[in-house]
Amino acid sequence: MIFPLLFLAGFVDSIAGGGGLISLSSFLAVGVPAHLALGTNKFSMFLGTGLSAAYFARKGHVKWDSAIYALLGALVGSAAGARLVLCLDERFLRYFLLAVIPLVALFLLFRKDFEVREIPLSPIRFGVYSVGIGLGLGLYDGFFGPGTGTFLILAFTAVLGLGLLTACGNTKVVNFASNIAAVVAFMASHDIDYSLGIPCAICSILGNFAGARLAIRNGAGIIRPAMLFVIGLLLAKVVWDIVRTG
Repeated sequence: MIFPLLFLAGFVDSIAGGGGLISLSSFLAVGVPAHLALGTNKFSMFLGTGLSAAYFARKGHVKWDSAIYALLGALVGSAAGARLVLCLDERFLRYFLLAVIPLVALFLLFRKDFEVREIPLSPIRFGVYSVGIGLGLGLYDGFFGPGTGTFLILAFTAVLGLGLLTACGNTKVVNFASNIAAVVAFMASHDIDYSLGIPCAICSILGNFAGARLAIRNGAGIIRPAMLFVIGLLLAKVVWDIVRTG
């Protein structure tokens, strides 16, 4: 049951981000304990994300300066977000997302063109905006997490004017690098079930490879619908969490 779902998670993640919404739910659905599910999920998806990042980079769809600036911001932001979750109630963020997610969906529906746009930015402002994207969404990732990749793609296109394919490539690089620390931490705490994680990682790698090829071949024609699908999953998760926890 879980192997095709991990393939689907990798496939969706390589195109639009948000594959963790599928993969983590899959591990929990088949009865993997929560702490092992988190670690095994991160391990399984981590390798597929790395392959996807390499494929986008090889095809020339990574803008390295913005990706590296955003990565540095994401490392700081995720650490701050992990601390912030100890101080604030996640319910506030869930209600905020409940209002924001439909607006994001409308933006995707009405924004038909995601071609490269020339936004006049000096090198300093370009770097500052890139760091800001990584910092803000790293903070979200450390505090809450689901859908971070999708929001990164949107930020790279809306703020820096990158095309969807380059935004996807940048997002894969940021996600892969920022997940290194998490995977190492789960390894150190022995919270990875390798007997399940290794075959799931192979499924994720195959899904990422198929998705990355399809994204590069079809561009916005496949990326926009995939992002809407992920946004729908995220909205469903937020509503479920609010209903379940009150």
